[in-house]
Amino acid sequence: MNSTLLTHPHLADCRRLFLRNFEIMMNIGVYESEKNGPQRVLVNVDLYVPLSDNTPTEDKLLEVVDYNLMRNTIQAIAATGHIHLLETLCDRVADKIMQHRLIRAIGVSAEKPDVYADSEGVGVEIFRVRSTA
Repeated sequence: MNSTLLTHPHLADCRRLFLRNFEIMMNIGVYESEKNGPQRVLVNVDLYVPLSDNTPTEDKLLEVVDYNLMRNTIQAIAATGHIHLLETLCDRVADKIMQHRLIRAIGVSAEKPDVYADSEGVGVEIFRVRSTA
């Protein structure tokens, strides 16, 4: 995902927080060979939070969105059991994180880096912006 999304008209007043290539072993996949145990998944998350809600004046964690929101959400979803699709994983991560009142938009990508020997990975990416209406 890239920071050019900050040029989106609803995100011009936002700060981008991110989690890069969070590696998690999880049960995911539709093929029988993928149902025999966990596989490596890399997850990336970009959060867009209005500067007015995420600019500390006292250098305290409670003044900003905690990065742990991203890691903890991914870990909790992975712990719920087998997921068939990367699309489902991304949707669940986005749905859960967008429940946080300060998140204006989110980008989530998930990648399986070990599927094909001739590729770095296969994956999916989604992006959602909270309705401003």
